[in-house]
Amino acid sequence: MAAARPTGPRSAAFCRQLLLTLAILTFASDACKNVTLHVPSKLDAEKFVGRVNLKECFKSANLIHSSDPDFQILEDGSVYTTHAILLSSEKRSFTISLSNTEKQEEKKIFVLLEHQTKVLKKRHAKEKVLRRGKRRWAPIPCSMMENSLGPFPLFLQQVQSDTAQNYTIYYSIKGPGVDQEPRNLFYVERDTGNLYCTQAVDREEYDSFQIVALATTPDGYFQEAPLPLLIKIEDDNDNDPIFTEATYIFTVSENCRVGSTVGQVCATDRDEPDTLHTLLRYSIIEQLPASPTLFSMHPRTGVITTTSSQLDREFIDKYQLKIKVQDMDGQAFGRQTTSTCIINIGDVNDNLPTFTRTSYVTSVEENTVDVEILRVTVEDKDLVNTANWRANYTILKGNENGNFKIVTDPKTNEGVLCVVKPLNYEERKQVILQIGVVNEAPFSREASSKSAMSTATVTVSVKNQDEGPECSPSGQTVRINENAQVGTTVSGYKAFDPETRSSSGIRYKKLNDPKGLVTVDENTGSIKVFRSLDREAEFITNGIYNITIVASDGVGRSCTGTLGIILEDVNDNGPSIPKPTVIICKTVMLAAEIVAIDPDEPRHGPPFDFSLETSDSQVRRMWRLTKINDTAARLSYQNDPPFGQYVVPVKVSDRLGQSKVTSLTVTLCDCVTENDCTYRAGPRVGGAEVRLGTWAILAILLGIALLFCILFTLICGASRTATQPKTFPDDLAQQNLIVSNTEAPGDDRVCSPNGFTTHTVGASAQGICGTVGSGVRPGGQETIEMVKGGQQTLDTCQGAGHLHTLDTCQGAGHLHTLDSCRGGRVETDNCRYNYSEWHSFTQPRLGERVHLCNQDDSHKHAQDYVLTYNYEGRGSAAGSVGCCSERQEEDGLEFLDNLEPKFRTLAEACMKR
Repeated sequence: MAAARPTGPRSAAFCRQLLLTLAILTFASDACKNVTLHVPSKLDAEKFVGRVNLKECFKSANLIHSSDPDFQILEDGSVYTTHAILLSSEKRSFTISLSNTEKQEEKKIFVLLEHQTKVLKKRHAKEKVLRRGKRRWAPIPCSMMENSLGPFPLFLQQVQSDTAQNYTIYYSIKGPGVDQEPRNLFYVERDTGNLYCTQAVDREEYDSFQIVALATTPDGYFQEAPLPLLIKIEDDNDNDPIFTEATYIFTVSENCRVGSTVGQVCATDRDEPDTLHTLLRYSIIEQLPASPTLFSMHPRTGVITTTSSQLDREFIDKYQLKIKVQDMDGQAFGRQTTSTCIINIGDVNDNLPTFTRTSYVTSVEENTVDVEILRVTVEDKDLVNTANWRANYTILKGNENGNFKIVTDPKTNEGVLCVVKPLNYEERKQVILQIGVVNEAPFSREASSKSAMSTATVTVSVKNQDEGPECSPSGQTVRINENAQVGTTVSGYKAFDPETRSSSGIRYKKLNDPKGLVTVDENTGSIKVFRSLDREAEFITNGIYNITIVASDGVGRSCTGTLGIILEDVNDNGPSIPKPTVIICKTVMLAAEIVAIDPDEPRHGPPFDFSLETSDSQVRRMWRLTKINDTAARLSYQNDPPFGQYVVPVKVSDRLGQSKVTSLTVTLCDCVTENDCTYRAGPRVGGAEVRLGTWAILAILLGIALLFCILFTLICGASRTATQPKTFPDDLAQQNLIVSNTEAPGDDRVCSPNGFTTHTVGASAQGICGTVGSGVRPGGQETIEMVKGGQQTLDTCQGAGHLHTLDTCQGAGHLHTLDSCRGGRVETDNCRYNYSEWHSFTQPRLGERVHLCNQDDSHKHAQDYVLTYNYEGRGSAAGSVGCCSERQEEDGLEFLDNLEPKFRTLAEACMKR
């Protein structure tokens, strides 16, 4: 299927004309491919006709010319009408000439404009048409102009299938513009395949349509595969370029260099990109103020730059530009839009502040301070209330004494001259100042012949005042010996009248005298010693005693000053040793260093002479002084004196012989450092005493107490041995637990006459009397040891045929063992107590142990809780106590029924239920 052109009889004339044209072009200089454009019968002015591929014909052409003045050819090959055209015939042609003026080459393109007045109808069946033998069903390029004027329906092309030669074919289309939005824009004739457009299309809304053509037989059979058809909407220059902003506002500094960038404008165009329709050109139409021209605009980028360096904000602070953007690369028939651009001129500090006057005159009274005496003004053309306009004032000359200062009033920008230090009319009656002014911002222009600072002169006249007395200088001194007698008079404080420079008529009064040492003469100001003076007193600083004096005239005006009384030193103090206690660690030291000081002045001080001030020969044999320097000596011991404290009198004399004796307390101590020495016994002369520390005394007391305890224990043990019987009670054998299945050797027991007993089991000793413990003895015997007044332990070992032994030790320092269950001989000695004492000790403790057996970890009764039974007479059956039972069988336990109530509880603990 393919697109077909009209081939009926009416085309005969056209074919002849075309052959003639081709013949002419054959003999042309160098013709390119011919181009046919379909156009309506009426063309408006500046109407897009079509596009010719110029690059394909002649790439290096630099000159384009149309043989028909009614048409204009652009660089991209677009063909436009220069004015409205009405095609009188169906065809019209013209030639496009492409030339290269450098190479002297030329090529031509023949353009044929064809007006389709009728659409081809269905061919007669008998008409013979030449056809290609090969079947074809492929996309055919198709396009239409946007905003086309018709007539509508507008024929676009014919879709045809080669199968129509043998079958009846029906054509149909589908897709966007047909059965999709925008609907019903295109349709195709069922029988002929002619494709039509029903109305104008806006390319900015739809730039192309991809539809599908179908060829079917009447019975619905598809003879061909669906054919995609692309209908491209050719762009018409129907959109104006638009600036992105209605008004652009830029700022550029004054005096900037030529070519400085001011800003950039931008515009957009909705027409087809990369065509002349969207090729924009920017330009400046108008500048206000018009003269001189200061700005230019790049035609492609829209960047605005300066063309002059004479921008002066103080002359014109704002410019307004009217700018234009035009498509078609700025050609006359291109569409255009205008906008406004406002350019503000930014201020720089290119104008110096200048004084409105070159000299000023003012006055001020003497002795006044912190007063405003003058305001000066300046002019500055720069922008107000900016750093380029605000002024900084300074005093250049005449203020060497610091009497004045000048500051800026932030509201008015004036300079305010003030007096900050009082002036004295008697010293200077007139002061001439030179002041200068600059801006806060540095001056922008380069240094030129004129100065970068404006200056002015200020003459200040000082007015005289009738002043009171003047205390000058305010601090005065007078000298007097520290040993001056009470009543001694010396010159004192002096004040004077500043006008007459005289002290007559001035009265003096003491305002402050900390210790009341002197009095002041009212008329002369001289001072008199009222109390004795001492230069070395604590309230005297550096030998100077200060008092405050008030001087006043007859009308009550006064001034205040300080009189420093310098006390001249007298050698009235001997050198002394400030540290009277000396510690010598004898194990590491042989001597100690002593230092002396003298509160008098250096001329009455060192070098000092050190000596032992005593007639005791023992002290002199024991101690020796060796001079180290002018103020220190070394005190060393001799003849190896014992540890202790000693009093050593040391005499120290200054250079003029004034001396003082200091008794040093010297401690010879057994230590390494002075902090380790804890000796505190009283000092003595010539001999040493042993000094004990706190811990040593405490250790001695504890030792004595321990000794008394041992002696008391021995005495008590001996007395109890003498009074105790050496045999067991008669009933003791009946109240023992007897087990006869143990073959282990008997106990070895030794009793000393002093009451100490050693109890040995087998080959191992149980310990000395008084120890507490429990253990398993050889032969599986179980031991229960109880100490009177000590801990009671119950250790249980289970096993058949074990030997159970009850060991009870009573009394301090004695271990007594009752081993009647072995089956051997019962041994008694003088170490045992009688039965009543032994019973009174074991009964409560054994009950407590049994009571603990019936409790678990949370101190609750165990499941096999042991109940306590009263004595019910002989023959009572004893049940098992569960956890306390150690025997695995009940054989041999019948003897427990015959025990007395004293052992009933123990019997219950040893029987198994």
